[in-house]
Amino acid sequence: MTVSFVSAGLLTLSQAISVIMGANIGTTLTAWIMSLGYNVDLTNVVFPAFLVGIVLIYRKRFRFVGDFLFGIAFLFFSLVMLSATGREMDLEHNEAVVAFFASFDTGSYWTILSFLAIGTIITCIVQSSAAVMAITILLCSTGVLPIYLGIALVMGENIGTTATANLAALGANTQARRAALAHLVFNVFGVIWVLCVFYPFVDFVCHLVGYDPKTGGQTALLPVVLAMFHTCFNITNTAILIGFIPQLEKLVCWLLPEKKEEVAGDFHLQYIHANLIKTPEIAVLQAEKEISRFADKVGQMFGEVRQLFTEISNETFDDLYAQIEQEEDLSDQMELEIAHFLEQVSNDHLSDVTKMKIRQMMREIGELESIGDACYNLARTVNRRRQSGLRLSDVQDSQLADMMTLCEKAIEQMRVTMHGHRRQHNIDETYHLENGINQMRNRLKTDNIRAVNEHEHDYATGAIFSDMVGELEKLGDYVVNVVEARLGKNALGVV
Repeated sequence: MTVSFVSAGLLTLSQAISVIMGANIGTTLTAWIMSLGYNVDLTNVVFPAFLVGIVLIYRKRFRFVGDFLFGIAFLFFSLVMLSATGREMDLEHNEAVVAFFASFDTGSYWTILSFLAIGTIITCIVQSSAAVMAITILLCSTGVLPIYLGIALVMGENIGTTATANLAALGANTQARRAALAHLVFNVFGVIWVLCVFYPFVDFVCHLVGYDPKTGGQTALLPVVLAMFHTCFNITNTAILIGFIPQLEKLVCWLLPEKKEEVAGDFHLQYIHANLIKTPEIAVLQAEKEISRFADKVGQMFGEVRQLFTEISNETFDDLYAQIEQEEDLSDQMELEIAHFLEQVSNDHLSDVTKMKIRQMMREIGELESIGDACYNLARTVNRRRQSGLRLSDVQDSQLADMMTLCEKAIEQMRVTMHGHRRQHNIDETYHLENGINQMRNRLKTDNIRAVNEHEHDYATGAIFSDMVGELEKLGDYVVNVVEARLGKNALGVV
């Protein structure tokens, strides 16, 4: 989840590292639940929880409570089955198994490192540290696996469990991959310092529980020892590194530098190119981030169009025009990719509020693409005027500059609205700018017709000027439509 939040731009890297540290402590509860399952008969709790959970699931008001009870009952039921299977296997009386584990020298660091590697590899394969922890507890609770080797497996599980996030982040952006790498670095650092004080630290944990690793016996305490070690390991590791989050952030940024785009116009979505978890609400937030970025792109595109109206060299004009043409194609691709993503999200079970947001975002991307089209049409008109050798009068240039300034203000207001929360913005300013654009369009078209009739300029020049004015007015309408969609209003301004 944390990697997904970073990918969606909802968390910064330093915030994600803090969450990961807390999650590492929170996940130790799983080991305590498992150790409880090996020491307490949970049969009397599991089946009533199943029944109550099913009843609550079908009562919509308490559906989430029912889901929780049903899921936790499955967890405990699996522990009951696992512990029962362990007793049936009777491993403590299996001479071959006992002899196999007894053949390892628990006082050798090579043995500890070997079991650490085994725990890491198995956890990477099964993609579940909880499953490997359950197997470790099973082996230790029967007295077959010495506690030192069991703890070595637990340390390996802490490294192997980071594989899930790193695999999920492979197709995500750089920040998401850095968050996953930070999880790996955090756990590897913890394993390294524990290895430096391995035997004293394990003896200290055993002392807390009341277990003597030298004499053995009391196998019922071994699951508690494993859970206690897991908790002490993560709490101590967090306590050591909590003050070094900025340094940890710099380290993962150095290990994973930002990729430079091979081509300036390379198309890629920044936030939703990899949906890491299938949660509609988070997917909607990812889409909102990407649409805000889309708005920035078309705003930048309009700024480039304004440069075409200035006195620039032919070479600079051709390069800028080609760039605008390419960005128009990219805006089409962004619209299609975001729309495809939203269609996939809409296939899930959604609340009415989420469905409404998706409809609004579909409208937003359509209008944003239209702004891109309007920018490209303006660029084409300027290019056509340049190739034909026609020149606008100083008055016409000034009038277009004034109208473009209004459009630029409207686009900037749209971008501010897209990046903020809808409750923080008012649509009145956008309506005011749009009315100003409409009034200027009417006045300029009337003046243009008069100027053509009075032969102040020829018809071809007047036609190009009129096309530009009309396209700018359309652009203003598209901007209003985007803001209305973002603020949840229809064309009449009604929520």
